[in-house]
Amino acid sequence: MSMKAIVKSVISGDSLVLRTGAPAQGQPAKERVLHLGDVVAPRMGTSARDDEPWAYESREFLRALTVGKPITFTTAHSLPPNDDVPRDIGNGEINGVDLASELLKNGWAKLKELKREPTEEDLKRRELETEAKTAGKGIWNPHGPKARHIHYMMPEDSQGFITEWKGKSIDAIVEQVKDGSTLRLRLLMPDGEHQFINIALAGVRAARASSKQGEPSEPWGEEGKFFTESRLLQRFVRAQLLSLPTSTATPFQSGGTATAPPPATIFIGNVLHPAGNVAEHLVAAGLARIVDWHAGMLAQGGGMERLRAAEKTAKEKRACLYANIPVTSAKSNGPAVNGGSRSFDATVVRVWSGDQISVVEKDNGKERRLQLSSTRGPKLSDPKQAFYAQEAREFLRKRLIGKHVKVHIDFIRPKEGEFDERECATIHIGNQNVNIAEQLIDKGLASVVRHKRDDEDRSPDYDKLMAAEQAAVNEQRGIHSGKEHPAPKQPLNISETNHRATPFINGFKRQGKIPAIVDYVAAGSRFKILLSKDNQVLTLVLGGIRAPRTARNSSEKPEPYGQEASDYATRRFMQRDVEIEVFDVDKSGGFIGALFINKTENAAVSLVKEGLASVHSYSADTLPWASALYDAETEAKAAKRNMWSDYDEEAEKVTALPEADDGAALKPEYLDIIISDVRIHNGLNFSIQILNTEGIASLEKLMRDFSLHHNSAQQHASVTPRSGDLVSAKFSDGQWYRAKVRRASPIKKEAEVTFIDYGNQDTIPFTSIRPLDTKFRSLPGQAHDARLSFIKIVDEKSDFHLEAVDRFRQLCEGRKLVANVDYREGSLLHLRLIDPLDPAVANDPLACINADLLRDGLASIDKKGCKYLPSYPQVLKKLASAVTEAKKDRAGMFEFGDVEEDE
Repeated sequence: MSMKAIVKSVISGDSLVLRTGAPAQGQPAKERVLHLGDVVAPRMGTSARDDEPWAYESREFLRALTVGKPITFTTAHSLPPNDDVPRDIGNGEINGVDLASELLKNGWAKLKELKREPTEEDLKRRELETEAKTAGKGIWNPHGPKARHIHYMMPEDSQGFITEWKGKSIDAIVEQVKDGSTLRLRLLMPDGEHQFINIALAGVRAARASSKQGEPSEPWGEEGKFFTESRLLQRFVRAQLLSLPTSTATPFQSGGTATAPPPATIFIGNVLHPAGNVAEHLVAAGLARIVDWHAGMLAQGGGMERLRAAEKTAKEKRACLYANIPVTSAKSNGPAVNGGSRSFDATVVRVWSGDQISVVEKDNGKERRLQLSSTRGPKLSDPKQAFYAQEAREFLRKRLIGKHVKVHIDFIRPKEGEFDERECATIHIGNQNVNIAEQLIDKGLASVVRHKRDDEDRSPDYDKLMAAEQAAVNEQRGIHSGKEHPAPKQPLNISETNHRATPFINGFKRQGKIPAIVDYVAAGSRFKILLSKDNQVLTLVLGGIRAPRTARNSSEKPEPYGQEASDYATRRFMQRDVEIEVFDVDKSGGFIGALFINKTENAAVSLVKEGLASVHSYSADTLPWASALYDAETEAKAAKRNMWSDYDEEAEKVTALPEADDGAALKPEYLDIIISDVRIHNGLNFSIQILNTEGIASLEKLMRDFSLHHNSAQQHASVTPRSGDLVSAKFSDGQWYRAKVRRASPIKKEAEVTFIDYGNQDTIPFTSIRPLDTKFRSLPGQAHDARLSFIKIVDEKSDFHLEAVDRFRQLCEGRKLVANVDYREGSLLHLRLIDPLDPAVANDPLACINADLLRDGLASIDKKGCKYLPSYPQVLKKLASAVTEAKKDRAGMFEFGDVEEDE
């Protein structure tokens, strides 16, 4: 009885695989093997044995004649099944042509020896074989088959093979379909070589189909396999190899020590049939999902755009894999989640990191902090990434600060823990409407976030971002270079103290205008300036004006228009390339001078013109632009801008600020002090001198006598001091001071000493030590060891440790302070430090420098080290409020939101 089927594939020149039924849902189609009776063709080879002569040509003849076509066949008898697939011996016809006869006619098979009386059909076939022999057709060709070498295994040098053939079009035959998106190809290489490879279709992944009997397939896996198999199996295609399964360059990998990777088991690429790219048809049918990270490989030629369009079609039809996807509303330019506009024009006012910026809306002046959508910049906290983190931040600063941009809010990242929700946006700049994230990633200064499947909260330009990343990987740019750079050195703070700042004055005056960057705006007229060429930072105070002060913590009230002045200066000057001129230095190490933006705009004049600063006549009169300052102030008064909004020429021009009141106290043990030494190892400790006492007056007289004594004293023989001895010791400044030996080393001939009147510690040679004369022993040492009450500064391992020490010195060193003794730990004093000139003290008796350091995010409450903390509930409440403010403002160590306080 004749049966009908479709030829699925050809095993050899005399054997075919037939598909005898359509696939049921989740089940493969029914198949059977048909061996053509009475003929034999050369056997195809395997990895274990070579092809028989003419085997490939014989199979190719039958493959071209039959694959994909309907066949009518009869079976003579059956063979034992193989993996439940029936096997038969019989005959087959396609379009009325007998396959065995056609093979014999063209010389691609031989007749078997018959063990029966030949029939008329047998005699016809014998004649066909004889004619083919005589004509030298097929296997009877006297010249023999074309030599070829077949490689059944994947190439040993996977990377080299990809490098040689990447993007090139190679003729191939699909030998096997493992699932809808995974194929085995026979590449028809030059010089007759055949290379077998496994290939995954670029940009898509179909559900896995069963590879073993009894093993279940993933949903829609069999349907996807059948879709591809019925169209491509044993068809001629063009293959384009694009990549290995993983990128060859990994961000921050160690260079020079990596070993050669093992041979790949699969390549990623395109398989192109004359009817099109099967990957696109798979997705459109809902039988494969898009693989986002392949977008970079498909950047050229619009491959990813076509896949997205196919995916959209499948989702709209809810086909197969997309049958149960949730309904998503199309994103529009309507209101965002937080009530703001989704699309707006803005000006960039701050770059926080390599993936975060702040902008001010053009229409309403609202400031918004934005995360670049689907973009992740390097981390400054990671030593391996710190160099690139700084490079990324600087790239954005140069490209964006002060520039007009177009913003589209793509989605809202929800609030996590204590950190607020973040608006994620696409930022376009310039007439070319360039996506800044795409540029950043293309430079190798950021990577693309790998979103979860079906996560719609992503950049609308996600495929372009992936393409940019792929380009950066290919060119080994930035984080993909494999190069390791040392973490950038912390800039030297030359405004740390007056003593450190003073030597720079003359050099700055000679230079005139100095190129710089505004690193931070502390107040309307006070800036942290970065001199990138010299890797130095300094504090610049604008000369000739006085801007109202801002509040340094939540309990302190700002002066009227203090915050407005700070906000204006931040938006106008923050992170801008500027020029500075320096005239003088103040007692705390701040440089007094001028700041110019866009070469000609004087920051001081701009502040005064906006009514956010007043002219300080005493210092302004000596400046070349004094008249410009007075004219600006006159204009601001006439327009009643900001601080002049209530100005009345008949009334007083300026309301005097209230005098600081340092009489408010929590404890009766207040001391007038000056800090004489700061030590930063093992925490922050310091020494103080208590002022306005008989001891300090006596010390001044003692030091005069001490200096005269040592200048006139005769040369002393070398001494061998012992621990605990009181001695005279020469400090690094060349002067002699009273000191106590902490420990001495006769071998090294040096001793560690503490200068008892100032608290300094040093290691000095025995030659710089003399016995202390008896007449200088009666006065007790005037230095007292101290630490800050309630708090401890950030750990030495923190990126903010040096900033914390700098801030403490800026607030305290060289200044007369008031100290409240909160606790005595032996001779160690636990002090709350108060600046008597701080206006906040007048309104808040708990205002202190300890709380200021917490508010700046440079210290934490010392819950473990301060046993007396519960005794000060009001102070604790004040300190906790300062910490809350620091977290809210992401100040200092809270900038990255990964800091936990001590329990």
